[in-house]
Amino acid sequence: MKFTKAVRKTSKLRLGIGGPSGSGKTTAALRIAKGLGGKIALIDTERGSASLYSDEFDFDVLDLAPPYSPERFIEAIDSAEKAGYDVCIVDSATHVWDGAGGCLEINEMTAVSKFKGNTWSAWSETTPRYRAFIDRMLQSKMHIIITMRSKTETVQTSDRKVAKVGMKLEMRSGIEYEFTVVFELEHETHIAVQSKDRTKLFPRPQEVTEKTGVMLREWLESGAPVEPTEEEIAAKMREAMSVEFAQALNPTTDLGATEEEHEAAIATRVFAVHEKLRKAGEEEYRAVWNLIPASSRAALKTYIAKGKAA
Repeated sequence: MKFTKAVRKTSKLRLGIGGPSGSGKTTAALRIAKGLGGKIALIDTERGSASLYSDEFDFDVLDLAPPYSPERFIEAIDSAEKAGYDVCIVDSATHVWDGAGGCLEINEMTAVSKFKGNTWSAWSETTPRYRAFIDRMLQSKMHIIITMRSKTETVQTSDRKVAKVGMKLEMRSGIEYEFTVVFELEHETHIAVQSKDRTKLFPRPQEVTEKTGVMLREWLESGAPVEPTEEEIAAKMREAMSVEFAQALNPTTDLGATEEEHEAAIATRVFAVHEKLRKAGEEEYRAVWNLIPASSRAALKTYIAKGKAA
């Protein structure tokens, strides 16, 4: 056994930019991309709006129209990588979640067609497709920057002026765990507030400029990627276990020659996931259980009891 000095290896940027409409997400993404250096590809789901900045920035664009399935985004990222781009901007990634033909719509249709309207069970099929999109970004040889819409709310400031603020990212919960840095832009000032920053470069709110990209590039070139935090690892494990429960509860094929055999096989599958999760501890079990709707928890309890009695 031999200990070696801990170092940070060179890695690629994974950055998210959130904000309400008009907060400057596209401009911020292009400024950072320019600072990173190299050829820039932009996947535009916003009806060609990114091309309005073609006089300020040098980039190539792919206008992506509906349906906004995860597979179409993956295909677009593949195309950018094969073409030799250094930076890929997805503007906006919200469409893969909440756009026409995106994950929420896919899940509703799957629930109706395969799971008698049970949307939680349908995630057993939709989540792997969404996860494939996330994993494709994480595994890319390019720097990846995505923009995300946030739900907008109008509030009155201390000086009695009306201001728009972004309240929650319109993406699947936990998306911030996937990125090195996540900026959220204020609508009026376009100032970026970091909601996540593994680099520790941005302790205070600031304007996003080309220098922001230069700082990030220098940080990336100085060493190895920061490992995921315990919280991030736990969140991914909980999501995966929730999907395992859904897949165990909803097999895609018959598991026996009779209904009794089929039900017994489901009980065995569900009980196996139950036992696997129990080994992770009571706190983790409770966290996963809370991700599951009450109606589905009742069905799981029934099968767990059957599996235990078998």
